[in-house]
Amino acid sequence: MSSPSAVADTPVETRAELVEHIASGSRPAADWRIGTEHEKFGYDLKTLRPLPYDGPAGIRAMLEGLQRYGWQPYSEGGNVIALTEGGQSITLEPGGQFELSGAAVETLHETCTELNKHLAQVRQVAGQLGVGFMGLGFQPKWKREEIPVMPKGRYKIMMAYMPKKGSLGLDMMFRTCTVQVNLDYASEADMVKKFRVSMALQPVATALFANSPFTEGQPNGFQSFRSHIWTDTDPDRTGILPFVFDQGMSFERYVDHALDVPMYFIHRDGKYIDCSGQSFRDFLAGKLPAYPGHKPTMKDWADHLTTLFPEVRMKRYLELRGADGGRWGRLCALPALWVGILYDQSALDAAWDLVKDFTHEEHVALRADVPRHALRTKFRDGTVQDLAAKMMEIARAGLNARARLDAGGNNESGFLDTLDEIVRSGKTHADRMLERFHGPWKGNIDRVFEEEAY
Repeated sequence: MSSPSAVADTPVETRAELVEHIASGSRPAADWRIGTEHEKFGYDLKTLRPLPYDGPAGIRAMLEGLQRYGWQPYSEGGNVIALTEGGQSITLEPGGQFELSGAAVETLHETCTELNKHLAQVRQVAGQLGVGFMGLGFQPKWKREEIPVMPKGRYKIMMAYMPKKGSLGLDMMFRTCTVQVNLDYASEADMVKKFRVSMALQPVATALFANSPFTEGQPNGFQSFRSHIWTDTDPDRTGILPFVFDQGMSFERYVDHALDVPMYFIHRDGKYIDCSGQSFRDFLAGKLPAYPGHKPTMKDWADHLTTLFPEVRMKRYLELRGADGGRWGRLCALPALWVGILYDQSALDAAWDLVKDFTHEEHVALRADVPRHALRTKFRDGTVQDLAAKMMEIARAGLNARARLDAGGNNESGFLDTLDEIVRSGKTHADRMLERFHGPWKGNIDRVFEEEAY
């Protein structure tokens, strides 16, 4: 979840301007970039409790400590809530989950260098504070009411609205972590094909990265409980977006969808105004009940787009959002998987051939079943494990074809290696943790804070 958008605060008069805003993200392949985001849970090394905002071992102390590396603070209401540096940002999720939003870079080598540098800095500061961080999809030990709330205005509005729309929205806010990648498109036609392929294959990525099998110290019956949570968060703004596969899919069609998603807020003079449940269409007409007589700015539109949570989200690029947070090495594998598929034309064509005859019922079934069964999910005459093997083959071919080399002459396909054993064995990281929980951990969930730490 973002801080207030950096988009220009220019007035908007027409729907066509909103369409043009998204369409303006189109760029030639030579200018395509990779933006990787990941979230992680912080905890006190002595008590394993989530980090409060204040205190000697809190989130504020982490943000202040990281400024020694050149990060610049961003404050709200007198509290530092974000840091920026060189196109990157560090932001806070509602329960203090620490998020790195990486810069837009050209290669996966640069992405991983950026990631490694960030995690090394976090580990250095955290170690001095007696704090640890780990990557899982869902908080494995603590109850929702035990999670501290971060001092960000938009979260108060969301906390009040979420329970009106689903039973798990607050768990999404306070107890989940993800890794996602943001990728470009060349044109409307390219966007449509990439949107369809990535939406269809998102459950396969969810299965490959399934990493949230515990709730409050016990197995929860899911491989990716984080993914399941989204099915009961808010049906207006989540899910697989069936219209993406319709013949009329376009920038305009996505804008119409976004206009029909109820608002959360607008941001004025450093404060959030509660518009929850109200219509951006009314705002465009100057009839927003929470702010009557005023029309939106492009910044309002950009902010609104961040409050949509489908499996694939469009801004002026595509965000692929289906994976659980995970261990250090696997954070680079997620962007590698999708770059390999979407940034090479032959790979994209092969991926489309794989999914183009999926029915709506199959999309729905995959989305519903994968959170619980992951790679063992039944699909046609096989399983999602079979789909994952084909997806990996396409991605590796795409990265080989890209031939972006590091200083040692290695291309980007090596970033997929960490997924090979998962595909071969059919066992996810969630499976491996469950084996340890029932074996050497002897049912003690506290071991996860040690073994899954960065």
